[in-house]
Amino acid sequence: MGRFRIIHSCGEARCGVYSTGHGEFETPNFMPVGTRGSVKGLDIERVKETGAQIILVNTYHLWLRPGQQTVRKLGDIHGFTAWDGPILSDSGGYQVFSLKGIRKLTREGVEFQSHIDGARCFLTPELSVEIQETLGVDIAMVLDECPASDLSFADTEKSLNLTLDWARRSYVARRNPDMSLFGITQGGLYPELRKRSAEELAEIGFDGFGIGGLSVGEPIEKMYEVLSYHVSELPKAKIRYLMGVGTPRDIVEAVKNGVDLFDCVIPTRAGRFGRAYISGPEPYLNIKNACFAESLEPLDSECNCLCCRHYSRGYLRHLFQVGEMLGPQMLSLHNITFYQDFMRKIRDSISRNEFNDFYAAEIKRWENID
Repeated sequence: MGRFRIIHSCGEARCGVYSTGHGEFETPNFMPVGTRGSVKGLDIERVKETGAQIILVNTYHLWLRPGQQTVRKLGDIHGFTAWDGPILSDSGGYQVFSLKGIRKLTREGVEFQSHIDGARCFLTPELSVEIQETLGVDIAMVLDECPASDLSFADTEKSLNLTLDWARRSYVARRNPDMSLFGITQGGLYPELRKRSAEELAEIGFDGFGIGGLSVGEPIEKMYEVLSYHVSELPKAKIRYLMGVGTPRDIVEAVKNGVDLFDCVIPTRAGRFGRAYISGPEPYLNIKNACFAESLEPLDSECNCLCCRHYSRGYLRHLFQVGEMLGPQMLSLHNITFYQDFMRKIRDSISRNEFNDFYAAEIKRWENID
């Protein structure tokens, strides 16, 4: 099982190290998303060059195609992807529950139609753990239900009861002691339910905790409100993972409240549409804007990624204008590098007891952004 060591704290923010069978990663950390076993648009060498220490894959997608047994025959998830560092797998719960209209939820599990061919599938907490063990991941997430943020208290409580029941079944189902297993808190925007979720999951004894049910449509202020009280309700000695979040602004807010681990598709998705995250007074730019047509500047003069070392803003804009795939690839590469550098700066600021200053500077960069 993985082990988490807190090395230094600055207020509620902390930096540490999490150990797995495929090496360690520092925290706070950001995981590039390799949903189907590949970080979209980037080969594994480019991903390593960004400074990434851990990546995420998705159980649902790899279960449906090519199947966990095929992955195992091809060298398990590490040989399959050629990534030799730590790998975390999402349980697939969010993907299944996003299939509204083609799924049926029961206490036993969830029946749904495959988005690929319409085949009927049935996923249980036990099967989700089994799939992740077969894939050979280092950290697995339990199957949970992710409720909509606007549900009533009664409906959210009903959903939480199911998530907690599934969490207990998932814990019992684990057979591989070398694979870490994280519980996932739910409870919507209701403090009472969030607290109960944290307390009951802590009693089970998971290796770490995911914070679920945020960034699912609720106003950003509501997400920050939940983070302001809920993170501290989780065991201090265990790693805390905010799932599916977010922008650099979201990340510093979460770190301020004690979150250690993040994942999000934003860096690559934004890159495919021409948005580049940069240092300086403005947090990002749109490379497709006409003002960059003749610019000789790199995307970010403070970045040393392949994109910023070799290509001008003018050239990158040209790639997007003519539909060349190199443009989205280079911006995706830059954005993931930016995120990794950003996390390193966060860790350094915590170690120097300067995180509050770092936080204030980042908030200022985003204060005029819609």
